[in-house]
Amino acid sequence: MYEKIKETASWIRERMTTSPQTAIVLGTGLGQLATEITDTYEFPYSEIPNMPVSTVEGHSGKLIFGKLGGKDIMAMQGRFHFYEGYTMKEVTFPVRVMYELGIKTLFVSNAAGGMNPSFKIGDLMIIDDHINFFPEHPLHGKNFPTGPRFPDMHETYDHKLIELADKIAEEKGIRVVHGVYMGVQGPTFETPAEYRMYHLLGGDAVGMSTVPEVIVAHHCGIKTFGISIITDLGGFDDPVEVSHEEVQVAANAAQPIMTEIMREMIKRS
Repeated sequence: MYEKIKETASWIRERMTTSPQTAIVLGTGLGQLATEITDTYEFPYSEIPNMPVSTVEGHSGKLIFGKLGGKDIMAMQGRFHFYEGYTMKEVTFPVRVMYELGIKTLFVSNAAGGMNPSFKIGDLMIIDDHINFFPEHPLHGKNFPTGPRFPDMHETYDHKLIELADKIAEEKGIRVVHGVYMGVQGPTFETPAEYRMYHLLGGDAVGMSTVPEVIVAHHCGIKTFGISIITDLGGFDDPVEVSHEEVQVAANAAQPIMTEIMREMIKRS
């Protein structure tokens, strides 16, 4: 796997005309942020050696390079999920490639179900921490030479980036909430009982991504900032049915304010 990572990074590096140190992973329904990137050039996943291909609606499946907030960046428009049948090594393959390309900071976004009674649909939740509820760990197996066998996880999400996001949100009058993201396998949405259980365990929002990518980024020494768009609510007295299409609609509606925060963070960081 490590040789494939290096092969893929080499293929991309030979075609790069910029030198990004910041990368963004755009989650379900959040791909429109890519329209904010200027001076772009891109590579469909299908053209990149060894790269998995996203199979989920709302995930375009391409690697974009350009500028955002005046800085060189790279963005994944479409990610890979464990529920698609990929192994954790495949899910986190792009993050390993990012490290080889010199990425120092990773911004991850996702659509998530809110379990905190104070949350509203459309809220932006800054991820303070996560709970890994996936059945397979992304660092399982032989240790990659990018980090220690037993990485410390006390500051998985960079405190300075979180403080910067709060400052920008306050300046711009944008409502943000904070919470713990619960990462689960999927692909089913949660039952009311599962929502209540995850909340009792300490989760404020639940989703099917992000955690594996963040763990691997942390293992590589990449600073990480995560944000969830709360696209549905669960576990309360009145059960609410949810569909993937509704999640996409809610995510799309909240994109402009998420984009504003991320653009400004990249500009200042």
